[in-house]
Amino acid sequence: MKRIAIQGLLGSFHDIAARQYFKDEQIQLICCSTFEQVFENIKRDPTAIGMLAIENTIAGSLLHNYELLRDSATTVVGEHKLHISHCICCLQEDSWETIREVHSHPVALMQCRGFLANHPALKAVEAEDTAGSAKFIAENDCRSWAAICSTEAAKMYGLRILEENIEDNKHNFTRFLVTCNPHKAEFLRPLEKTNKSSLVFSLPHEEGTLSHVLSILSFYKINLTKIQSLPIIGREWEYMFYIDVLYDNLTRYRQSIDAIMPLTKELQILGEYNEAKNPV
Repeated sequence: MKRIAIQGLLGSFHDIAARQYFKDEQIQLICCSTFEQVFENIKRDPTAIGMLAIENTIAGSLLHNYELLRDSATTVVGEHKLHISHCICCLQEDSWETIREVHSHPVALMQCRGFLANHPALKAVEAEDTAGSAKFIAENDCRSWAAICSTEAAKMYGLRILEENIEDNKHNFTRFLVTCNPHKAEFLRPLEKTNKSSLVFSLPHEEGTLSHVLSILSFYKINLTKIQSLPIIGREWEYMFYIDVLYDNLTRYRQSIDAIMPLTKELQILGEYNEAKNPV
């Protein structure tokens, strides 16, 4: 049985993503309040596996999670893409006529901004978790409260679903990364079958250095799929560059890493894994 650390409660989108990714295996979820706790669990138990959201097609990248990943000394061994769909739910005794406020994670509220604008009488209240909002309403019998969460969470906590698919953009997807202790990586994915890698590095403060790195990757036919820069705290106007690349030849990919290494500083391979298929 695999132990999977996630941020959020049962019924959260991290829960759904973990069950989909490990669909043919028995898993035990370790529910954490924060992403920091996810990595603390992996550090405490080297057999534990972490699953964390890294970017959303609407909200963008979860920048803090990039930093946590870089500092964690874990290895990325997989990714999963999940279609995000929200519903609004309440106690069985409540209805559209009785609900007065709606609770959810700030990102979920943002993703349903148009829906909330069409219901101006509802007061939006930020909470730590989508599923946690549903659970709190159910366990504390919060009359006139509603939650925005997954339909799975609403059903799990016995709430009444007032409306489904309330997100503004139906093309709402989140990409999750699967990470673990480096010594466990070889048991979770065969390296020779990987086709994607996540890297992070900084660059000398010299003209054209980033362009040179990208040109080398292009020369080796390495496809750059994402680049994200984050400022380095305490080093003004210097940045860490997080990039994702695709490759169809492991040897050529390794050669490209050797070629860019002299041009970069603090180059770190965050993980090599298989690209996730786009959800239907």
